[in-house]
Amino acid sequence: MPKVLFAAAAGAAVAAAVVAVRVPATTGPATIRITDTQTGYRRVGAPLQRPGQVEIIQQRLYNPRISKVIGRGDLLCTYVNRRRRQCNGTYSLPRGGLVVAGLVESRRVFELAIVGGTGLYGNARGTLAVTAAGQRPRREVLVFRLAG
Repeated sequence: MPKVLFAAAAGAAVAAAVVAVRVPATTGPATIRITDTQTGYRRVGAPLQRPGQVEIIQQRLYNPRISKVIGRGDLLCTYVNRRRRQCNGTYSLPRGGLVVAGLVESRRVFELAIVGGTGLYGNARGTLAVTAAGQRPRREVLVFRLAG
């Protein structure tokens, strides 16, 4: 019985050591500049701009140099008060995806944290700066700044 307990304790110690190791970001430093066009927008839940109301936003992503669709963006934003929304989003690009999150007060100009990614952008970190570029249809300039 003592051997079984020792083996279990040793296994738990190894597992804890593996979990405690921080995996460094492997993407970057790099900057990605693209544009988007909003293709879908829906409000769900609570009354207009009240806590709990959810915005669902779909976008087409473009390479501005060749005006070709290169991916899609999906954002889910929940109002926490009349002005602020907590947003989580995924931007799917040809060689992987980027995951973003943060607080948005105005969709004209805002910044979100890049909290992860897949494919080429695996374990990405950095910021996404968004600037409105048009209203009908809604267009934005996206600047992803990936940290090394």
